[in-house]
Amino acid sequence: MKWIRYNNKNIVCYGILQDNIITEVKGSPFESYEMTETTLFLSDVQLLIPVIPKTFYAAGTNYEEHIKKVAELIGTTPNLPIKADIGYRANNALIPHNEPVIIPSDATEQVQYEAELVVVIGKTAKNISEEDALDYVLGYTIGNDVSERSWQKTDKTLWRAKNTDTFKPMGPWIETDANIENMITQVKLNGEITIEFKTNNMIFGVEKYISEITKYLTLHPGDVIWMGTDGEGKNMSDGDICEISITGIGKLSNPIFKQNK
Repeated sequence: MKWIRYNNKNIVCYGILQDNIITEVKGSPFESYEMTETTLFLSDVQLLIPVIPKTFYAAGTNYEEHIKKVAELIGTTPNLPIKADIGYRANNALIPHNEPVIIPSDATEQVQYEAELVVVIGKTAKNISEEDALDYVLGYTIGNDVSERSWQKTDKTLWRAKNTDTFKPMGPWIETDANIENMITQVKLNGEITIEFKTNNMIFGVEKYISEITKYLTLHPGDVIWMGTDGEGKNMSDGDICEISITGIGKLSNPIFKQNK
């Protein structure tokens, strides 16, 4: 099932998408809901980010090859994580499918994509075992963890490097039936495949992260966990289009613009 969040005549709605037809619902996937008789074409609505998370979690380093490549790029020693550490990102940076990533005028050319699986929590979770962890997942969507590498090297909290407005595209919808084991993540920059990797080739998987987080923090419906990326990203420039697809979920596409000084 694909849960889609959209703007229809200035009203924010949730719906269920099938074959490019949206059936509007009353309620949301995080509470009780009922189907309505209202249907719309996907092409006739404005897509929004599929959820506004109460808390936006991020597994910053979770793929071995990516850790090594970024360390080389920013001039540090690669350190593979020995436990499932979690960080945070800011909601102000979230934008939906098809909206532009705006690169500030003072950014360097080292603005890169990071293709990530996004876990969407469906119900309250505390002290959850790895065996039960996936029972608390509503579904999955796609994230692009846009990163300014020179700022990443100097900003201790990554406040600009990762959280600049528009630096977190997420969407296009929440897929509840996708199987992590079957997923392949692929990035295209201007139509050219630049990265492709097995999505579940993580150092620590979704189950481990949910279990580890909920030892100390309560996960709530609508929280998201971005699971990290693999490979080496390329620089994105004004006029580029970045497309991220994950098997069984869909495609997240965003144009890139750089502000003039």
